[in-house]
Amino acid sequence: MLDYVDLEADLDAEERLIRDTAREFVEEKVRPDIGDHWIEGTFPTELIEEMGELGFYAPNLDGYDLPNVSETAYGILMQELEACDSGLRSMASVQGALVMYPIHSYGSEAQKDKWLEAMGRGEKIGCFGLTEPNHGSNASAMETHAEADGDGYVLNGTKTWITNSPLADVAVVWAKDHTSEDNPVRGFLVETDRDGVETPKIDEKLSLRASITGQIELSNVHVPEENVLPGVEGMKGPLSCLTQARFGIAWGAVGAARNCFETAREYATDRDQFGKPIGSFQLQQEKLAEMATQITTSQLLVHRLTELKERGDLRPEQVSMAKRNNVRMARDQSRIAREMLGGNGITADYSPMRHMANLETVYTYEGTHDIHSLIVGHDLTGIPAFQ
Repeated sequence: MLDYVDLEADLDAEERLIRDTAREFVEEKVRPDIGDHWIEGTFPTELIEEMGELGFYAPNLDGYDLPNVSETAYGILMQELEACDSGLRSMASVQGALVMYPIHSYGSEAQKDKWLEAMGRGEKIGCFGLTEPNHGSNASAMETHAEADGDGYVLNGTKTWITNSPLADVAVVWAKDHTSEDNPVRGFLVETDRDGVETPKIDEKLSLRASITGQIELSNVHVPEENVLPGVEGMKGPLSCLTQARFGIAWGAVGAARNCFETAREYATDRDQFGKPIGSFQLQQEKLAEMATQITTSQLLVHRLTELKERGDLRPEQVSMAKRNNVRMARDQSRIAREMLGGNGITADYSPMRHMANLETVYTYEGTHDIHSLIVGHDLTGIPAFQ
């Protein structure tokens, strides 16, 4: 696998084990059928619990029978999963960074005891409800709201583009508390079998097809006070979760780009035209050289971010830069890889076009490319362009 400046030489034994375990899992259990799942718009749900057994959900958290591995190990895991398909990484990323993380960071002990071990094993599935039909980038304008009612709250509203929602047992729903002064945003753990909850699937996607996406529709849904995340109020809650997930996305995008490169390199050395491999032509070598350079630069960025995260110095704006850069890089390089494959590149037998389509979603979700540009611009100038 492409590692041009030998970054993986510095991995410790545990990090190597996680890398090798994820690669073996992908090669044996997922890659043979992932093209068919993408075409059919399905996810290999039979593998969800096995992924839990292997420790793929929130492995960088501690306690509650979670592995508590290094942030490097977590990043390497996201890279290996997305080297197979963005939908595979998305499932694990949402479960860990967007559901288990807020419960772990902001939940009560009872909430942690109820959900974390079961979710870590893949026995329970979660989803994260922030985006709404009319509020994407401007999530703070959300209309979903909660009203105090006796021993709990009644929730109303709709969330959309929610990974895992049709499969989920619980949703972390962010809503405005209309019974508190200033209507603060609060997090609610909403079991999807409660009266008034619907989680319809979104069909006919042209991207991220091997991922189950849906809505969360809440109609007078009663949840008890014990289901409110007690440790956070305001947009800090959902935004901190997104920072965790974006860190994983920055790593994952490298995996997708690396797989595109490896596919193109193999094809270029095997495919003969004009009596010799197409990889012997200067134009093809220039493409491979540029792909390798761009991927290596992105690898260096996420390794540096991981060092900052390990010592507690990582800032959300730095994560925005990495998500912005690495996903754009992967999006661009997947297109170059596809064109190197010629007509064969448009079939499901080869991964680059599937990655290329998937990355259109990754480019957009968890902060669009433009929004991350504005976040970095604000950090550099001190002037917020989006207010």
